[in-house]
Amino acid sequence: MRRSRGLAVSLALSLTGAGAGLGIALAPQAAALTPPVAFTADPLSTWQPNGVVWALAEAGGQVFAGGTFSTVRPPAGGGSEQQAVNFVALDAATGAPTSCKLSFTIASGTATVRALALSPDKSTLYAGGYFGAVNGTAVSSLAAIDVASCTVKTSFRPAFAATVRALAVTGDTVYAGGDFLTVAGQPRQRFAAVGAVDGALKPFTADADEPGRAVEVTPDGENVVLGGDFFTVNGTNSHALAVVDATSGALTKSYPGFIETNSVVKDIATDATGFYTANEGTGGGVFDGRIALDLPGFGQRWRDTCLGATQAVLPYQNVLYSASHAHDCAAMGEFPDGQRHHLLAQPTTGIGKLGWSPDTNDGIGEGIGPRVMTVGSKNGVQYLWVGGEFTTVNGAAQQGLTRFASTGDTGAPTVPVASAASFKPGEVQVRWRSSLDLDDSALTYRIYRNGAATPIATVTADSLFFKRPQVSWTDTTVAAGQSYTYRVTATDAAGNTSAPSATAGVTVPTGTESYPSQVRADGAQLYWRYDDAVLPYAADSSAGGNQNGVHMNAPALRQTPGAVSGASTAIGFNGTDSRIYADKRQTVGSAYTVETWFKTNTTRGGKLFGFGSNQDRGSYQYDKHIYMTNDGRVVFGAYTGVTRTITASSAYNDNQWHHVVATQGPGGMTLYVDGVQRGTLAVTTHENYSGYWHAGGDSLGGWPDRPTSEMWAGQLDESAVYPTVLSAAQVQNHYALATAPADSVVQVTAAEDTYANAGAPATNYGTSSSLAVRGTSFYASYLRFDLPAAPAGTVLKSATLSVKTSTTSGAGTTDTVSVVPVTGSWSEGGTTYNNRPALGGPALGGYPGIPDGSAVHTATLTTGSVAGALGGSLALALSSSGTDALWLWSSEAQANEGTPQLTLTFGAP
Repeated sequence: MRRSRGLAVSLALSLTGAGAGLGIALAPQAAALTPPVAFTADPLSTWQPNGVVWALAEAGGQVFAGGTFSTVRPPAGGGSEQQAVNFVALDAATGAPTSCKLSFTIASGTATVRALALSPDKSTLYAGGYFGAVNGTAVSSLAAIDVASCTVKTSFRPAFAATVRALAVTGDTVYAGGDFLTVAGQPRQRFAAVGAVDGALKPFTADADEPGRAVEVTPDGENVVLGGDFFTVNGTNSHALAVVDATSGALTKSYPGFIETNSVVKDIATDATGFYTANEGTGGGVFDGRIALDLPGFGQRWRDTCLGATQAVLPYQNVLYSASHAHDCAAMGEFPDGQRHHLLAQPTTGIGKLGWSPDTNDGIGEGIGPRVMTVGSKNGVQYLWVGGEFTTVNGAAQQGLTRFASTGDTGAPTVPVASAASFKPGEVQVRWRSSLDLDDSALTYRIYRNGAATPIATVTADSLFFKRPQVSWTDTTVAAGQSYTYRVTATDAAGNTSAPSATAGVTVPTGTESYPSQVRADGAQLYWRYDDAVLPYAADSSAGGNQNGVHMNAPALRQTPGAVSGASTAIGFNGTDSRIYADKRQTVGSAYTVETWFKTNTTRGGKLFGFGSNQDRGSYQYDKHIYMTNDGRVVFGAYTGVTRTITASSAYNDNQWHHVVATQGPGGMTLYVDGVQRGTLAVTTHENYSGYWHAGGDSLGGWPDRPTSEMWAGQLDESAVYPTVLSAAQVQNHYALATAPADSVVQVTAAEDTYANAGAPATNYGTSSSLAVRGTSFYASYLRFDLPAAPAGTVLKSATLSVKTSTTSGAGTTDTVSVVPVTGSWSEGGTTYNNRPALGGPALGGYPGIPDGSAVHTATLTTGSVAGALGGSLALALSSSGTDALWLWSSEAQANEGTPQLTLTFGAP
């Protein structure tokens, strides 16, 4: 927030089932940008000044730039600089200087051009500022330039005694605002009107007590809207904004108390429906955003209260583009206080930001960034020009001027950050942080499995730079016990496609994983398991799957052992600056539960998990949190106007895994550690604000027993948030499930396999690379597995048989293939059709037809039948009653061709 005295609905789609994924229709792609945005975010090659650009105007394919500079130079890498004294004319389409050369100078002091405006027919350019001559022709801070000849109109000779900062032009009048107190020797305080041809002073009187910075004529020509630093106009209280009669200057509408006293209006723009103000404030409690007011009543349509001084507004095709250094739009339900964003767009009908966000830096001078905008057109292409004091655009060196076209979008979305998880047989959740594209909010994602060239699914989803929700898709065509890899790409409406994400791998379990499945079943709306392999993404494993987290300062990934028995990993925080914040802004209802596992030996305490108003910096509102004191006690706190806490009496900084759950609802607050209730408090309310969940640290100022460190030094695992109060029984169940022995998986390859062929009754196929199954004429395949005993304290929970079709043409079958027990004796090297073993029953499992093409297919077997053979030998046969033969690879097939295999899962009884 600065003051100078002398500026769409996010959607995350989670589609269940491969059929749904394969059938999604793509969003319409006729436009290269996401409507209603009219310009790309890709800056074009543009000459640049060596100072600040304060004013822009456009006529006939030329863009005029005025400011405080002495030369212009070509874009990086070519040509020599040219003299340009506070003014340059540039080709709208090329960004290069035209033949129009004007120098704005003054005998003493620093000359500057602060305002440019064109006559309605665009034949005359009016320039205001602080200068005494143009190309040597004497003027007094306001000049008229013939556009065709690029010469000063000597017939236009108004005399302004101080800086002119704003201009608006009608067919016969030039309205000016600035610092002046007299014009042509007559009193005119900060606003005046002169004839458009001769510059003669007009009766229009709208005297203000502080500088004028913006002037705009209403479309009907009846009124003039004034903006600036002032508190009165013609003696009437109307701070920073006023509407006056276009002829007399008499007040039409005043705005006492409408804009905060420590804020000013820096720019005003209008369209057919209303006018828009750009506002800048100094200090606390300011108004820095934008206002839309209706015509003809001049009443407020909407107010955007983002903080970060707005310097310019430009309505174009129902979109309001703005130049500011907006850093806090939390009051609008958008991004919290943090990074500055200098170029934004929103519909002229409302406040929600659109998917257009190129950026500059603050630059030189006051460090404001962009200050002015205009649209130029040439050869059917529109160009949005931006001027100011910035020195970079989208991170690349570029000073003072840049431009964006209505065509030629070349910027690809950022690469998605993907992960995959599976909690039960037959289902993989593929999820990724939605990508960022600076001029497209609606993106198309394609999911590729196992390196295939054709996507297995297509998903469309929206994202903005401050709203990048997790997107997910569920693959239901996976087999238990098999491993799969996935990659995801993002494509914008122009067809620009990101590089593929890093490969996300997953093995589908043969049985349901107890702990994560229960967390999901109990309704977690955020569930960070911390199994991610790449920064900066913490995947959300909840059923909703749209509350991913973002790593800050590289917490340590995939720490082992994790809190939950099995392959799940934990995450480590350094106690200094590493942490995670949620990508999604939200409010927390009257009932909630926070759950996490933790492990530490710190003596400096820290916040484990909690809710706060900011993302990537310390929050100014914070509660609903769990933190540790220096001596290892765990605290759960909520804020009701005062801090309310429950503290567990024991120390838990013993470098062992502990489970903590904090609940609040109609029954008050409850804290559990390791499944045991450690305290309650009859407090049912907490602070109501929009914010983000944090893991690993956030603000703790003002809280009891505040630890030395607000940041957590230790490990976390299995963090979850629920929109309900978990019962004591649910908490205890979670603790018990996590500490139960982990399931173990054993894969057993066939020790012997062969098949019998009725067409060759005496032939043995024990050394064949193939197996065969058919009812008529008869083929049957025989498999023997040497099974391990169940590990101590476990039982067999599931068993599956995997086979792989061969590359033989038509290897699949339309018939049902049964897996049955073998009752007779046999050996791989001695079995023929004539001495084949007898087949028993009932069937242990089966395949309801297998398609052609070499692929692995899995059947679930009856657990009890397999369990009886543990520690010994299990003989199985594959049989069919049909006439369509099935051809499989045997254990004698070449390496990696998929020999018959049993997958056994053991776990707690």
